[in-house]
Amino acid sequence: MDNSVALLARQSGLLKTTQIIANNIANASTAGFKAEGTIFSEYVAAAGADNPSLSMGHLVAHSTDFSAGSMKKTDGVFDLAINGQGFFKVNTPQGPMLTKAGAFRLDAEGLLVDAIGNNVVDEGGSAVQIPPDAVTVAVAIDGTISVDGELFGNIGVFEPQGDMDRVGNNYWVSLDGDQPVEFPSVLQGFLEQSNVSPVAEMANLIMAQRLFDAGQTVTEQEHERLTSLINAIRQQG
Repeated sequence: MDNSVALLARQSGLLKTTQIIANNIANASTAGFKAEGTIFSEYVAAAGADNPSLSMGHLVAHSTDFSAGSMKKTDGVFDLAINGQGFFKVNTPQGPMLTKAGAFRLDAEGLLVDAIGNNVVDEGGSAVQIPPDAVTVAVAIDGTISVDGELFGNIGVFEPQGDMDRVGNNYWVSLDGDQPVEFPSVLQGFLEQSNVSPVAEMANLIMAQRLFDAGQTVTEQEHERLTSLINAIRQQG
């Protein structure tokens, strides 16, 4: 890899890193949000016997921190959190999606929907609907729903079978499908908070910006070196 190409790859990766960190900070108060990170690979090039080698990093992948966020008590009837493994599933126009964001509500038809209005499903993949005359709705720790003291249905909790893609709006797609969690732990009246640490992310942002600025300095020096070389060649010609 040419030195200038390595520099460009490094700067591009650092710029993407700052954007990801800024997005983490912006979602520090978004329920169920999972912090994203970046993974760099180091490129080392020999600079000659009398010169030190050149070391540059470039972005090779994104990573996600799936550790649990804190549980915030809301006492909302349809505020739900998963204490442990698993995701809720909603049906969207683009297909089924997984999410940790459990701030649900009932629509005009009594369907349980998320903040965007997409249907929340049970373990069989069917939309969850609450009778319009329901007085009390209770969700047990295993996800079963009781309406006015009678067992009515369940909230589906699913485990992805492989890698997942982040698709926006706090949604994830499981590339190899998913299956119901055998022993889920659902908390009614709670919301799982973002696992972003604003303090840590601000420190990461400052570091990334410093590295980017240092790279800009090296880029400018490389530009000056190449300009001087070209001028020297022209003078000899």
